Parts: sequence; C-alpha cells; structure tokens
Amino acid sequence: MTPASVRYIVNDVAISVAFYTQHLGFTIEQDARPAFASVTRGPLRLLLSGAASSGARPMPDGRRPVPGGWNRILLLVEDLKGEVERLKGAGLPFRNKIISGVGGSQILLEDPSGNVIELFQPAAH
Repeated sequence: MTPASVRYIVNDVAISVAFYTQHLGFTIEQDARPAFASVTRGPLRLLLSGAASSGARPMPDGRRPVPGGWNRILLLVEDLKGEVERLKGAGLPFRNKIISGVGGSQILLEDPSGNVIELFQPAAH
C-alpha cells in the first residue's frame, strides 16, 4: 500500500523531525535536513518542508507557503486524556481543550511551526 502524503511547511526541519518522532510515534523515512525530511506513521507520510525546499518556493505572484492554518492531519488515539497528559507533560502546546461530540473526542495539538495535529478518540459503540 502506498502511504498517503501530506506536506507541512515548517520553520525548522530538525526540530520538526524531533517533534514527530519523539512525541507522536513517526519514523524517519528520508532525511535531507536542513531543507526537507519525510516521516511516516502507518499509512501516513508527512513531508516536512523547510524554507530551502522546493515545496516552500514562492508562488508566481510572490506569496510564500507558510506554516500554520487549520487544515490538519488526524491521528487516532486509544486514550485521549492520557495522551494529552503525556504531551502536556512534555510542554507541548494545544489550541483548545478536549471537546466531545457524537463521533468521539478531539483536541488540537500544535507542532513547533504552528501546524495542527488533531488527536481523536472515537466514541465507544
């Protein structure tokens, strides 16, 4: 199976690699620091593109891709409260508190560049 790829523009590739591998269980697939690295977790391939990468080049009108925003990857977790405690214990920032709905519970974690990761625990059926 070919993994799904998502590109995140990041401020510092090395810091981002450390964040995803140390805190969220990703492994390094390709390492071309300081410009670029790809990390994987299951069928997800995350492309971490720094300022020197082709993915961060300016558009014809001069706009530059930047980190942050609200689009995000979603990582399933079995114990959302436990994961939040663990990640807060590591000093990682969240945009909100855990919210719950009919489908489950979620919270938004920020990577070192301000990109969002949704941690999601499905509702028990």
